[in-house]
Amino acid sequence: MNHPIRLWQIDAFADQPFTGNPAAVCVLEKFPSDGWMQSVAAEMNLSETAFVVPANQPDHYELRWFTPRVEVDLCGHATLAAAHVIWQAQFSENNAAVNFATRSGNLRCLREGEVISLDFPATPPKEHCTEAPADAFRFDPAALLSALGLRSATILTTAYDLMVVIEDEQTLRSLAPDQHQLSAIETRGVMVTARSENAGIDFVSRFFAPRCGIDEDPVTGSAHCCLAPYWSERLGKTSLVGYQASSRGGSVLCEVGDGRVKLSGKAVTVLEAQLRIEPR
Repeated sequence: MNHPIRLWQIDAFADQPFTGNPAAVCVLEKFPSDGWMQSVAAEMNLSETAFVVPANQPDHYELRWFTPRVEVDLCGHATLAAAHVIWQAQFSENNAAVNFATRSGNLRCLREGEVISLDFPATPPKEHCTEAPADAFRFDPAALLSALGLRSATILTTAYDLMVVIEDEQTLRSLAPDQHQLSAIETRGVMVTARSENAGIDFVSRFFAPRCGIDEDPVTGSAHCCLAPYWSERLGKTSLVGYQASSRGGSVLCEVGDGRVKLSGKAVTVLEAQLRIEPR
């Protein structure tokens, strides 16, 4: 092996270890085969493993994300984790913004003290139409509600997922979906959301993605690209705090404006290691 392959495990959207959403970050000189990266992601068995390769100009990198089963187009918490690694491991010599070239375009990350902000595209949800065009989501709303154990809810579609809006936070927190039924629905993931009943938090959510190998994602940054615009319009405010009510839990600070969403949070390094398997 010519150079050690460094690997980190980062708890993202977390201010203390073992909370938030864990992501692996692997920094490489160039991208190996897709199969090798998918195997590493499966070995790590976290919601996401981020692979980072330096680009041809300072503070610019290429970034790809893999779940244990598939490559995805957008991931918030692993992007935050990757930016955290670049600054902490001093791949960047200053506090300059970090730019990631990804499947979802250029993603810009800024650091203010311990808080990292991600500049992501907004993906506002749309009402589900049963007569949707062929390239849109096609699913049985009754089957979705049954899988979630709900009698009724508002169902919306997003760029990548389905959004289910309910009116009761306690119902959201007590959901125990049938993952087998949920995995039969052709979507990356299903987010369930409700207005928060707690001061200082605007909305709560949970995110299920069994088709991607993730029964429940602890804190889903990309989901807030549609959650934040939805609740911004509903609550009449552009600065919001979202809390993802998984067993680990995590808060996402959201700023909505001009077709973009700024997602902010902290990150904690849990592990640093070296991969002993040669890329191929």
